Amino acid sequence: MYDENNNPTLKRGPIEHEVRDQIVAAATEHFSRYGYDKTTVSDLAKSIGFSKAYIYKFFPSKQAVGESICANCLTKIVDDVEKAVAEVELPAEKLRQMFKEIIQASFRLYSQDRKLYEIAISAATDRWQTTLVFEKQIQSLLQEILQEGRKTGDFERKTPLDEMSKAIYLVMRPYIHPLMLQHSFDYIEEAPIQLSNLILRSLAP
Repeated sequence: MYDENNNPTLKRGPIEHEVRDQIVAAATEHFSRYGYDKTTVSDLAKSIGFSKAYIYKFFPSKQAVGESICANCLTKIVDDVEKAVAEVELPAEKLRQMFKEIIQASFRLYSQDRKLYEIAISAATDRWQTTLVFEKQIQSLLQEILQEGRKTGDFERKTPLDEMSKAIYLVMRPYIHPLMLQHSFDYIEEAPIQLSNLILRSLAP
């Protein structure tokens, strides 16, 4: 499994990081046009104008490039969700906003570019590190909202927090996981409202 923190080539100076970003940007455009699965590192190198060996100085595999692209996309989703949650004050409204934004942000990402969607599917199917980090970030934000709701007396306190947050995440998962999301498009508008209402009723003290 690819992990940026364990890749020494990513710990170089600013010039190396600039080249790495250039590769990622070019790869994003190339995958968007030709698809992730059908592209080899040789194809990518030829398209960018670098040698295959030069790309390998920065990324140990095609998956490593894909993980960087995936990380950028998932970071955007997390940023959008955190911004939406910060716009409201009450814990119940924060939870509603979280449901609404995470579903809509995922839908925007996965519907804008069907070729890049292949990367999301590969990432979710093979459990890339980027997806694991994303899941932890979403669950962490969810726990923060639940803890706040318990402090204000809006949410019940009997159910263990980790059990509660995991259960709610599983309710969200069909609208986050790319393989499931493609079968849930018909419910994009109503799902955030109905699911958050259901969860909030279960959280009532």
